[in-house]
Amino acid sequence: MPLGTKSSEWSGLRIPSKGQPSSVSVDLQGDSSLQVEISDAVSERDKVKFTVQTKLEFSVVRQHEEFIWLHDAYVENEEYAGLIIPPAPPRPDFEASREKLQKLGEGDSSITREEFAKMKQELEAEYLAIFKKTVAMHEVFLQRLAAHPTLRRDHNFFVFLEYGQDLSVRGKNRKELLGGYLRNIVKSADEALITRMSGLKEVDDFFEHERTFLLEYHTRIRDACLRADRVMYSHKCLADDYIPISAALNSLGVQEVNQLKMSFLKLAEFFERLRKLEGRVASDEDLKLSDMLRYYMRDSQAAKDLLYRRLRALADYENANKALDKARTRNREVRTAESHQQRCCQRFERLSDSAKQELMDFKSRRVISFRKNLIELAELELKHAKASTLLLWNTLLTLKGEP
Repeated sequence: MPLGTKSSEWSGLRIPSKGQPSSVSVDLQGDSSLQVEISDAVSERDKVKFTVQTKLEFSVVRQHEEFIWLHDAYVENEEYAGLIIPPAPPRPDFEASREKLQKLGEGDSSITREEFAKMKQELEAEYLAIFKKTVAMHEVFLQRLAAHPTLRRDHNFFVFLEYGQDLSVRGKNRKELLGGYLRNIVKSADEALITRMSGLKEVDDFFEHERTFLLEYHTRIRDACLRADRVMYSHKCLADDYIPISAALNSLGVQEVNQLKMSFLKLAEFFERLRKLEGRVASDEDLKLSDMLRYYMRDSQAAKDLLYRRLRALADYENANKALDKARTRNREVRTAESHQQRCCQRFERLSDSAKQELMDFKSRRVISFRKNLIELAELELKHAKASTLLLWNTLLTLKGEP
């Protein structure tokens, strides 16, 4: 009999996120009077629609591209150059799960109907977990904006929260995506060029320390995230491998007619329960460790971008000083040069003041989040280890024939 299934089964999936635990824990500081949440989300074939609710007064439906538009509006606004712009939520990506389900549905004559049902159940759980994390990431982005004393007052933010119609925002095409990638390369090269070619030296030990720290920290948190993903993936693979083992033992138990029958059936039940435990371990490690590391990898990049903007302002200030000295030497356009030098000075000082507070908040937020998630992860790992030990002990007693 065919074991086929369609990936379109997941289209139209809806989860109310209210009351669901967020996959990322961040310390939301500031006035809490502006409360934003994603109260509902619907997964369609090629997009996810988020229902954004603001303190029970406004409710609008937004898509991922509109979140990106809001993030880019902040990044491109000069008024926010001295602030850490919360990282944009990642694009919803369900293709891997859909492809797995499609391949499973295409049929493999070597697997039984029971194995197929269990594998499909695992894929559905994986898809739902990705969906919930996607919703949580988009919600955290909005909550970070709502909690910030400056970013929360942005006109575009209120348009996003209150305008009841489609914002008519399209996704970036390949040319625009390539342009953004090239701009990031140019930005990295520009930072190195500013420092080396102009002989620019940091005038504040605080920022010199933060720059050194963030460069090293971003690299290490990226490596930690990759390794955490590998561990989580290994747990998932192990859980999947238990499915055919359980099915094979169950088949042996059905064939046996002597005292081995109950032993094989008990072992089949043991591996099935162990599969569920291993799946929970993978899910919790993904939630409490990998997701947290991935979020702060993006957040640390946003902090690095802030330091780059300040360094760019310092370079402009130094160039303005040189231009003023040259104008005074030539006694030409001195007033214009002085005006430009004052604007550059004011901009650099303004960026420095706000950047210092932002980086201090970043440190506080990071420490609170890591401490909370790592404690919860350790508690969950201990809980699963105890459950696994108890399962092994009970199985051993049963196999020995003890009550």
